[in-house]
Amino acid sequence: MTTANPVMEKPNRERTEEEKLLRYRVGQRIVHAVLATSFLMLLFTGLMILWQPLTLWARDGTSGLIHRIGAVLFMLVPILYLIVDRRGAKELLVESFTYDKDDIAWFKHAGRYFLGRAVGMPPQGRLNAGQKLHHAGVVITSATVVFSGIFMWYAKGNLGASGLALAASIHDLSMLTLTVLLAGHLYFTFVYKALSAMTTGYVPKEEALIEHPKWVEEIEHQQAAHD
Repeated sequence: MTTANPVMEKPNRERTEEEKLLRYRVGQRIVHAVLATSFLMLLFTGLMILWQPLTLWARDGTSGLIHRIGAVLFMLVPILYLIVDRRGAKELLVESFTYDKDDIAWFKHAGRYFLGRAVGMPPQGRLNAGQKLHHAGVVITSATVVFSGIFMWYAKGNLGASGLALAASIHDLSMLTLTVLLAGHLYFTFVYKALSAMTTGYVPKEEALIEHPKWVEEIEHQQAAHD
């Protein structure tokens, strides 16, 4: 959910090469791919258990095996992030839970952004306020998915009927929340044509200036300091 803007007018002059900024390093893109793959494995194999039309596919035990593999990959994501990009992991965690007055102002105009109108929104840093809220939700809800899943996986026999029902409810509601967050993520990826940012790592500077001017200013200050 990030940088391109569908309503932005392109300049008339031709440019042989559009200036781009590195937004996602290789390690960040790898982590994103592992997270997305493992979540989809969990989601679809979980639906095979819960949704009657798909239960036939779960009878031979293959879906259970895939679910466990997906669970292991999902739990390894934070560790993988620390291995491949420690700085990126720290940045994401800190920024996702840090808000300033521009973020509060952004929320007041979030309806415009939802409709694809990023021009004129309050200035944002590397993550806009909506992205911060999304990432914070993913971090918190992923934790409840993991811990409730571990309880059902390793302590199923000791939970009792009521304990197992509670763990299952937390697990299912957490997955539902993550699914809603995924739907929102895909929506903004489509509206702002942002898929290339994650596949290539780069975003056009012209578009970043519209959505993330504080981030662009920070990069330019860093470049000037090194010159």
